[in-house]
Amino acid sequence: MNRKSRPRIALVVEASRAYGRGLLRGVAYFARTQVHWALLHQEMMLDSAIPEWIRRSQIDGVIARVDAHTIKPLRKLGVPIVDVRCNRKFTGVPQVETDNQRVAELAFEHLWSRGFRRFAFCGFRFATYSDARLKCFRKLVENSNSPFDVYESEGPPGSTLTSLEGAGIRDIEPMANWLTGLVRPTGIFVCNDIRGQQVMHACQKAGVAIPDDVGVIGVDDDDAICLLCDPPLSSVKPDAEQVGYRAAEILHQMMSGIQPETDVEYVEPLSVSERMSTKVIAVDDIELARVCHFIRQYACDGINVSDLSQATSLSRRQLERRFREVLGLTPHEQITATQIDRVKQLLRETDMTLEEIASKAGYNHKESLSSVFKRETGQTPGAYRASNRCTQ
Repeated sequence: MNRKSRPRIALVVEASRAYGRGLLRGVAYFARTQVHWALLHQEMMLDSAIPEWIRRSQIDGVIARVDAHTIKPLRKLGVPIVDVRCNRKFTGVPQVETDNQRVAELAFEHLWSRGFRRFAFCGFRFATYSDARLKCFRKLVENSNSPFDVYESEGPPGSTLTSLEGAGIRDIEPMANWLTGLVRPTGIFVCNDIRGQQVMHACQKAGVAIPDDVGVIGVDDDDAICLLCDPPLSSVKPDAEQVGYRAAEILHQMMSGIQPETDVEYVEPLSVSERMSTKVIAVDDIELARVCHFIRQYACDGINVSDLSQATSLSRRQLERRFREVLGLTPHEQITATQIDRVKQLLRETDMTLEEIASKAGYNHKESLSSVFKRETGQTPGAYRASNRCTQ
């Protein structure tokens, strides 16, 4: 009996970035559940050349992060190709891409909800995805009649994305000068998480407080990069798995002789993962912003309202009044909220005992922490941990 061989699909997608890994997971899910493909993949970086084994292998289809350097050798294979990089359009190569308009909308809506009414964008000039996100974000800011600033690093025309991102590391000094000149508070949308990490390094160099002076939100929700940032970086989470799944679906149709109805298909991002880089209510009151920053820094050291005098020249009565007028709560409530946020994080991400957590959140006894936590959240610490445990 003749058995039909399994189609061999080459995946020219990097696994070095969270987005690339999401693409691969989406393709793998389609292959496991819908078809009987043999998936061929080699560990690579985003701008790597086409692996030599692909040229020598019998390939039936390709899903790739296509660019000007890889399109020619891929076309020589004479098989259907689906592009999931979308750096530029190539005739006969359908694309599946994250919807950058919706990415910009989620970032803008998040910063607006945190109280920011001045905005900025930081990206890489000549990087297609950065240019697209800047264009969409600029229009949203202009429609809101808000002030807007832009800073972009750039390399020579034709530079790889890796070299463009490297240029962002080398121009920390001018970026720091740009950040120093921003009117505060400003909400900054960065083109991706790598750029966000660079911006936050520049903020530290310039003495710009995050999130009080500037709030920063990136794109990709790369948990490794976001959690390496100080403070951790908020980010728009794309649906990379769905992009990979749809790319596989389209490739399957092409291999069956069915051409896609559109040249480009857009996949909406999932959500915003809020972390400390935007966890603030942006206020123009400089004294109030300074006190809020002090609380974020020292709330878990067990400070009380009397200790806030170190951060302000206001009297306690003035401080209480400004907190109520601007934030709708008291300084004590703000200290408690900051402590509870820290407790939630430790419950989700660690195996620490409640006694250990209490000492790291500014409480002398686990019993007092339990009481406050139940009052503020409606759950015991144990119940919260059970329902919110981080699986990564």
